[in-house]
Amino acid sequence: MTATVSSSHPDATYSDATHPDATHPDATHPRTGLRHDWTVEEVEALFQLPFNDLIFQAQLAHREHFNPNQVQVSTLLSIKTGACPEDCKYCPQSGHYNTGLSKEKLMEVRKVLEEARAAKASGATRFCMGAAWKNPPEKDLPYIMEMVKGVKEMGLETCMTLGMLNADQASRLADAGLDYYNHNLDTSPEFYGNIITTRTFSDRLDTLQHVRDAGMNICSGGIVGLGETERDRAGMLVALANLPKHPESVPVNMLVRVAGTPLEDVDAVDGIEFVRTIAVAKIMMPASCVRLSAGRENMSDELQALAFLAGANSIFLGDKLLTTPNPKESRDRQLFDKLGINMDDSSALSSEEAAEEFARTCPLREQENDHYYDAMKVS
Repeated sequence: MTATVSSSHPDATYSDATHPDATHPDATHPRTGLRHDWTVEEVEALFQLPFNDLIFQAQLAHREHFNPNQVQVSTLLSIKTGACPEDCKYCPQSGHYNTGLSKEKLMEVRKVLEEARAAKASGATRFCMGAAWKNPPEKDLPYIMEMVKGVKEMGLETCMTLGMLNADQASRLADAGLDYYNHNLDTSPEFYGNIITTRTFSDRLDTLQHVRDAGMNICSGGIVGLGETERDRAGMLVALANLPKHPESVPVNMLVRVAGTPLEDVDAVDGIEFVRTIAVAKIMMPASCVRLSAGRENMSDELQALAFLAGANSIFLGDKLLTTPNPKESRDRQLFDKLGINMDDSSALSSEEAAEEFARTCPLREQENDHYYDAMKVS
């Protein structure tokens, strides 16, 4: 399904590619609101757009909300490693698989804060802490909250991923000052059981609701390359975009195949298909930060540049993501220099700033001009 929008419509190049009429009540434009009623069929149609048209639409949607040349930077630290009771088939920290990973107890608060200071000195604006638990043990929560408070005092945003939370745990973390809670959906509801059996898709949604009810921001995304279909990728994004409020941060991970896990021999995902997932996520959730997350170690500079063009505007800085490799900081800085991207903690623009930035960078969009090709217009 493709768009048949007249170029005289003021939002022609932004219209929903799956709706033939820009006045359709569900064809919500980023300027007027965000959609929460996506269907899998609509999202599949986005995935099927010609690549250039898809990237163009995603970049325009991105510029409605963010400075396109600024990327938010986070650092991720494993504060408790290995021996996780979950059976996620991609994870080297699962106690169900032999991956050669050393088991480590919860880090001391002092050591976590030392890592946070180093992350801030490297340019990170958010410090993320992950523990390999199904849910946080009660005996460890006081130490967790001390970590949150200590990192907040440094002027950094805080994020944690500790497994499932109940309402009381979410409330206590919020009271400690936690800004973001990460809990990925991983894949579509239909494919989920092929990857994880120790917790349900509904369990994940319940945790996200507890986090939202406690007043924290949500960081939730998924993994591409688990052996899923394009329809599964669409289903995962529908589950995220149709939450009552879009996640503030949407990490899109490329599977890192780890020896010893059931997915060590799964076929590698195509880079163009990965970038398509970034672009579709941005079109569906344009006001959310889309994080180019795990898997960057094996991505070329050109592939990462395409991902930024598609609307990715957040990365993890540092040599390791929990237990898997990440590009060296020097490589990321060289890439940012080549692309003219500046690490910044205020990449979100106000509506007035976004309009000014768009008018400056895309002066041909709002006028009839022979040199401007409306990529979404079908003659």
